[in-house]
Amino acid sequence: MHSAVVVEEGRNPLPQSSPPAIPYREISEDGEIIPLSSSNEQGGAKPSSTDPTQRLVSLDVFRGLTVALMILVDDAGGAFPSINHSPWFGVTLADFVMPFFLVSVGFSIGLVFKVCLQFSFLDTIWNLDIKLRGNKLKRKGKIRHCTTQNANRKKSNKCIATKKVILRTMKLFLLGLVLQGGYFHGRNHLTYGVDVDRIRWLGVLQRISIGYFLAAISEIWLVIDIIVDSVVAFVNKYYMQWLVAILLCSLYMGLLYGLYVPSWDFEAQSMNSTLSMPIYGSGSQIVNCGVRGSLEPPCNAVGMVDRILLGEKHLYQHPVYRRTKECSVNSPDYGPLPSNSPVWCLAPFDPEGILSSLMASVTCFVGLHYAHIVVHCKSHKRRIFLWSMFSLPLLVSGFVMKELGIPFSKQLYTLSYMCITSGASGILLSVIYYIVDVNHFRKPTILLQWMGMNALIVYVLAACELFPAAIQGFYWRSPEKNLVNGTEALMQTIFRSKKWGTLAFVLLEILFWCLVAGYLRMKGIYVKL
Repeated sequence: MHSAVVVEEGRNPLPQSSPPAIPYREISEDGEIIPLSSSNEQGGAKPSSTDPTQRLVSLDVFRGLTVALMILVDDAGGAFPSINHSPWFGVTLADFVMPFFLVSVGFSIGLVFKVCLQFSFLDTIWNLDIKLRGNKLKRKGKIRHCTTQNANRKKSNKCIATKKVILRTMKLFLLGLVLQGGYFHGRNHLTYGVDVDRIRWLGVLQRISIGYFLAAISEIWLVIDIIVDSVVAFVNKYYMQWLVAILLCSLYMGLLYGLYVPSWDFEAQSMNSTLSMPIYGSGSQIVNCGVRGSLEPPCNAVGMVDRILLGEKHLYQHPVYRRTKECSVNSPDYGPLPSNSPVWCLAPFDPEGILSSLMASVTCFVGLHYAHIVVHCKSHKRRIFLWSMFSLPLLVSGFVMKELGIPFSKQLYTLSYMCITSGASGILLSVIYYIVDVNHFRKPTILLQWMGMNALIVYVLAACELFPAAIQGFYWRSPEKNLVNGTEALMQTIFRSKKWGTLAFVLLEILFWCLVAGYLRMKGIYVKL
């Protein structure tokens, strides 16, 4: 999770790049660009809101809001099913969390690799200077040597950056495998461990790692090294990235609607199964399909690809479609199976599967585009205008696709769902940017800013329930009598309602993690991979 920078405001039309005021800069692990110290600098003038070395505070707030939403919908979704993930088709508040994460990842990538773009710009200026002095240098035989040296340096920097991207991708994937592979069982389960034969290979962090890898590699190798001084130059610089995004969309749509899904069987798991003790029925259940282009839970190509490549045992065993009317008498909440429920209600399905993760990666490319606007546009108004002009068509396109028969589905990560969530993220980011970075109205968002600056550790400890599970390990006489459950029960007693008491407890939990993140910031501690 990276941070960002704000580029100096000016009056030049978009897109416009200018040589950095300080030729060489360092970049911190979170993406903040820091100028090298100079003996000519006079002590510590505070940078303005548009100083190139300053963090883009709105991105921290946006990321913190995303983590807070994840805690809210995960822990309060049971009490308020309307904000929980949609059982299959449709969009709820919870369904915006993953795209917001992916947009912030792509945005951060575009700003972190801005340093590489600055070096490329300087190299271009250097080459122009060589051409202007060409006759003189040619007599000395130095032109070829200089240009070759610059090319080798840029290639070397790209190779180093690629190695770092691969390493970070592996770290994210392995962390996700440990957290969501089934080893930790979460709240109310004072156990741990997973059968390797049934480990879940994919999850939230694994999906983020895939999107991060594709977006970062494209930013390193597919950006054309030209000076951006017009809209045409802006398009020429980044058009190859959009070709990759279009290719990913085309591949996804072609496989989703083109693959033939035959009938398949699975080993049914009991509704009473838990992560620590899975209970399987006797014999296999057969799901009758034999169709092409279906988007329904039992017979879609997304699930088929995961069953073939990952194996049915390695998929998520408690899919959200168990909250549909066909599978729950308490729909849209979980509940007992109806008497005439279909057999696929007990079948596994991974909402972070392979095919859907390819489409999810396109959301990272949208975040890249938002970052490129920041890099090349110096005016606050133009940034907001261009973000809005890009986000609104995405939003409208999503609704048009829905009317044309491509429904919203987070589980499948349909093209219409990608468009409306990416568009909504751009609009929300524009609003936050206007409030926080333009008008400097930051006090009301300071808690979210702290959380966004340490989003990874908060996600691991809170959203993955490592911290509450550890606290529950200390109890009084019975496992149910612990600090976490006791605090939640106290809130329910105070509000005289289980639903509203749970909401109050979750809001208190979010406030707690904001303060923890603030303490870490005060100590200068930032946990990163």
